Amino acid sequence: MTHPATDPSTAESRIADARHRELATEHLLFGTIRFLAQEHPKLLESLEASIDHLWDKADDDTRDDEAVREVARRFLKSLRAER
Repeated sequence: MTHPATDPSTAESRIADARHRELATEHLLFGTIRFLAQEHPKLLESLEASIDHLWDKADDDTRDDEAVREVARRFLKSLRAER
């Protein structure tokens, strides 16, 4: 019997796959930025200054540029807490 979350033909599986990729990418990116920020203290300030340029690529009613920026702000806040 195939579990719905492992059956690649289901929407549930595609959503789970996207979540897994997102979590892995976030983990690796967070670790990379944390490492680089130790050597380059101004990195976080530079990234924070770029947040206004972020936007949501959706072209429908789900587009929310500010939500994308808020995710980035929380990400940077977490990195600062790690210092």
